[in-house]
Amino acid sequence: MTELHTRGASTGAGDRSRPRAVLPALCATQITGWGIVYYAFPVLNPQITADTGWSTSTTMAAFSLALVISGLAGIRVGRIIDHHGPRTVMTTGSAAGVVSLVIVALAPNAPVFFAGWMLAGLAMSATFYQPAFAAITRWWAPGHVRALTIVTLAGGLASTVFAPLTAALADHLSWRATYLVLAAILAAVTIPAHALALRAPWPPAPPAPDHTDDTPRTVVRSRPFLLLTLAFTLSAFAMYAVVVTLVPLLIARGYSTTQAAWALGLGGAGQTLGRALYAPLTRHTGTTTRTVVLITLGALTTAALAAVPGPYGLLIAASVAAGVVRGNLTLLQATAVTDRWGTRHYGRLSAILGAPAMTAAALAPFAAALIAPRIGGIPQLFHLLAALALAAALAAATVRGTGTGGSPEQVRL
Repeated sequence: MTELHTRGASTGAGDRSRPRAVLPALCATQITGWGIVYYAFPVLNPQITADTGWSTSTTMAAFSLALVISGLAGIRVGRIIDHHGPRTVMTTGSAAGVVSLVIVALAPNAPVFFAGWMLAGLAMSATFYQPAFAAITRWWAPGHVRALTIVTLAGGLASTVFAPLTAALADHLSWRATYLVLAAILAAVTIPAHALALRAPWPPAPPAPDHTDDTPRTVVRSRPFLLLTLAFTLSAFAMYAVVVTLVPLLIARGYSTTQAAWALGLGGAGQTLGRALYAPLTRHTGTTTRTVVLITLGALTTAALAAVPGPYGLLIAASVAAGVVRGNLTLLQATAVTDRWGTRHYGRLSAILGAPAMTAAALAPFAAALIAPRIGGIPQLFHLLAALALAAALAAATVRGTGTGGSPEQVRL
């Protein structure tokens, strides 16, 4: 048993292991899960509404409900992973994801369609980034940043792989048949990967760092945790509202749909670049400094998109810069709990920290569409979003984290 437990590269902690199959498996399942359960929907939604007669607001509401459920259910999922490891919950979540897509594909009416997406929300909570981050953090800490970066870089390829694949399938099949094919792919990749690759012994929870409270209940009620939650929630709302309204902003300024789509797509490439830059950033910045600077840069890039009407190349540069910030923010949130409260209750604390942000991200498209006409248009909306992001940075600036050594970290600006 000891031999099995210590197999693989050492974490440096001396009593834990880095199971070699976990990282490639999670890379594959994040690409497949995000690509099929998340990114296939916007590709297929026009066919869904045309075929069923359901309104776009109805189908989008079902999808957004799934995201809200994912954020809320993730709290319980994180707690389970903390105590028992990721294998059972992620394998079960994979199976639930397959069943949910079958329900969506065969839905005879809107209520069943909603039920399918509600189950998909539970599947997302058990298979997407949060549980994968929890698994990596426990197995890889303290060298977990590099592993988290690799998984998020892989996850960033989900839309690149599956959006074109979904479109190609939809050119030859109905949206219902396309979802059934995608469900089969999801089952073939994610269920065996989670069931077989996550079998390594789950390491015991490490002690909490010095100067921190070991009780999750106390942590989540603390002022630093609440302020950090507020910061990430405001930042997530602003970030996702920008993503969903960038194309309409550029079209309103006279650019073609193709030009607007390229700007958005290149912003996604910037996101991948940003994730690659996060590990070097952690070596040169403190926790609080890094948080404040990245959220502030998000505000500045949003303001730039609002203020700069052109030329097109400059807007592309602003979109790429915004993508770089978004990529870093993904990893910033993934490491926020570890940087401040250690890895002992990572799954539970990270899920609680992320639930409001995920809910805000889910509601951002509806809120943006509701707010923009009432304040004068999308450029004014971008200014408002930039202000929200700055408010998030101010909230983050008041939080003091703890480093890996447990000593309170001071702001370094």
